[in-house]
Amino acid sequence: MSDTTQKETRAFQTEVRQLLDLMIHSLYSNKEIFLRELISNASDAADKLRFAALANDALYEGDPNLEIRVVFDSEARTVTVSDNGIGMNREEVMANIGTIAQSGTKEFMQSLSGEQVKDAHLIGQFGVGFYSAFVVADKVTLLTRRAGDPVDAGVRWESAGDGEYTLETVEQAAHGTSVILHLREDEKEFLDGWRLRSVIRKFSDHVSWPIMMLTKETAAPDEAEEKEAATDEDKGEESADKAAAAEPVEKWEKVNRASALWTRPKSEITEEEYTEFYKHVAHDFEEPLAHLHVRLEGKYEYTLLLYLPQRAPFDLWDRERKHGVKLYVRRVFIMEGAEELMPRYLRFVRGLIDTTDLPLNVSREILQKNQVVEAIRKGAVGKVYGLLEELAEKEPEKYQTLWKTFGKVLKEGIIEDYANKARLAKLLRFASTHTDAEAQTVSLADYIARMKPEQEKIYYVTGETHVAARKSPHLEIFRKKGLEVLLLSDRVDEWFVSHLHEFEGKSLQSVTKGDLDLGKLDDEEQKKDREETENRFKDLVTRIKTALGETVKEVRTTHRLVDSPSCLVGGEYDMSATMERILKDAGQEIPGAKRILEVNPDHALLLRLQAETEGQRFDDLCHILFNQALLCEGGQIEDPADFVRRLNNLL
Repeated sequence: MSDTTQKETRAFQTEVRQLLDLMIHSLYSNKEIFLRELISNASDAADKLRFAALANDALYEGDPNLEIRVVFDSEARTVTVSDNGIGMNREEVMANIGTIAQSGTKEFMQSLSGEQVKDAHLIGQFGVGFYSAFVVADKVTLLTRRAGDPVDAGVRWESAGDGEYTLETVEQAAHGTSVILHLREDEKEFLDGWRLRSVIRKFSDHVSWPIMMLTKETAAPDEAEEKEAATDEDKGEESADKAAAAEPVEKWEKVNRASALWTRPKSEITEEEYTEFYKHVAHDFEEPLAHLHVRLEGKYEYTLLLYLPQRAPFDLWDRERKHGVKLYVRRVFIMEGAEELMPRYLRFVRGLIDTTDLPLNVSREILQKNQVVEAIRKGAVGKVYGLLEELAEKEPEKYQTLWKTFGKVLKEGIIEDYANKARLAKLLRFASTHTDAEAQTVSLADYIARMKPEQEKIYYVTGETHVAARKSPHLEIFRKKGLEVLLLSDRVDEWFVSHLHEFEGKSLQSVTKGDLDLGKLDDEEQKKDREETENRFKDLVTRIKTALGETVKEVRTTHRLVDSPSCLVGGEYDMSATMERILKDAGQEIPGAKRILEVNPDHALLLRLQAETEGQRFDDLCHILFNQALLCEGGQIEDPADFVRRLNNLL
C-alpha cells in the first residue's frame, strides 16, 4: 500500500483551528443553519456532476437520478447528509476541508474580532460553511468518492474538531459524499424527523434537487380497530398478515418542493424564499441588500435572478477567482463567474442567469464573441444598473452601505466599460471638502448643484490616504474662496480620473497639476496683483532654482497657497506623484518626473529668503523648503541624512 492510501493524522491549518474553536463554542445563535449549509454543498456537488456528465455520461455510473438524502439514527445519535454528486478525491478533500483558500487566510485572520455576532458573518463570507457541522456535532465523519474514480479510491475524513483530522483511503461503492454528524448530548432535538423536515422546508425548499428523508408508515387507525374487534375464529393466517402489515415500514419521502425558484411566477414567491435562495446560491449568512427577478423575452429568452450583497466576499480582490453569477441552460448548471455574462467590475453581484438559447455543452470558448451571450450580458448589466439606480434614489442608506463595500470595485467600470461610463458616473460617490468627512457620500450631481455660478470645472485632489488628501496645501486657495474639492484617496482613483474627463459638460481638474487657472473665479485685479508679485520675486525664484539645480523642473510663485510656504506641482499631462508611488510600490520601474516648486510670496519664510545673501544658509533653506513640500504630499526624501544635516545647520 502506498503512502497516499495509508491512514494518516494531519493538523488543521491554523485558521481552521481558530474557526473550529468558534464553532464548538456555539458561534451560531441559530444552530439549525448547519443543515442548510450541508444541503447547499450537496446541491452544488449534484450541479457539478450533471454538468460534467454532459461530456461524459459514464460519470453517472448507472445512477443518473441525482438527489440529496437526510437520515437520522436516534440510537447512534447521528444525522447523515448524503448526495450522489461529483464527490472528491483525496487531494480535493485535503484542499477543501483541511484548509481555507490560501488567498483568503490573511484576510480571514484579520477579520476575526472575537465577538460572536460579528464573527458569525465570516463563515459565509469565507465560504467555509462545512465547519458549521461542529456547532451541533462533537465528531464529524466524511465519506466520499469522486465520480469516475475506482471503487477503492474512496476517502474517509474524520475529526472531533480538536485541531486534527484523520484521512484514509477506503472502498466506497457509490460516488458522491456523505457527511455523518455525531451529535452532542445536548443536541437531541435534531434526532427528530419532524424537526429536520421543518428545517429543510424553512431553509432549503428551493433546492432544485429532491431532498429525501426516511419515514416510517404504519397501518391506518381504522384498520387497527378492525383488527382488535375481530373474533378469535377470524384471526388465523389473515389476522397474522394484517398484524405484519401494521409494523412500521421505512419509505423515502421527498421533503422539499424541488422546483427551480427562478422558474416560478414572482407572485408565488415570498421575500423569505428569495432571501433563503440568496443564502444558498451566495453561501452568505446575511440578507441581501436588494434583488431583481425578471424574465426577458424577445429574440432571446432568459431569466435573471440577481442579488446585491451587504458584505464583500474575502476574495473580492482576487481577480483569478471565478465566483459571481451562475449560468444555467434550461435549468442545468453550467458554470460560475463567467466574465462574458457579467463584467469584472460587477463581480460582487450574486445570483444566476438561465437561458434556453445556448447549448448544454457550452464552454467558456463558446461564450466568447457569441451573439446570444453578448445580448444576455447587455440585458443583465442594464438590469443591474436599474437596480443600483433605484436603490440610490429610493433607499440611499442601503446604497451607501453598498458603496462603502463595493465602491472601489464599481469605479473600475469607468475604466473598463466605456458604453456605460456616463450612466455609472451618476452612481459614483466621493468624499469632499464640503464636509471633510471620510465617508464617500457626495455624487457628482451633488457637487454640480453646489458649484458657484461662475465655476466651470469640477476640482479634485488625490492622496494616498483621506487625511493626506484633506490636508493637502493645494486646497488652501479653494478653501479660502469656498470652492468644493473632491477628496480622492482610493488607489483606483488614480486610474479612474484618467478615464473620466467630464460630467454633464463640466470637466474634471486636478488641483495639483498644471498652472492653476480659476477662470471667471479670479477678477482682473487679482490677476494684475499676481503679475506684480511675479515681477517682484523674479530674482528670488531664479536664485532658488539655481540652489536646487536639477532637483526641480521649475520654480515659480503661486496663488494656490494661503498658509503654507511651498508646494510641488506636476505638469498638466504628467503622472501624479501618488500614481508614481503606487507603481513603484508594485515593483515597476518608473522614472520620476521632475516637479515644479511653487513658493508662496506672502509667507514669512519667503520674505526671509529674499533678505538672505547667497551662501550655505540660503542653500539649506531652499532644500528644506523643497523637502517640506515633498513631505506634505506624502513623498519620501531621497537623502534623509542630508535633510537632517541642513536642518541642524539652521538650528
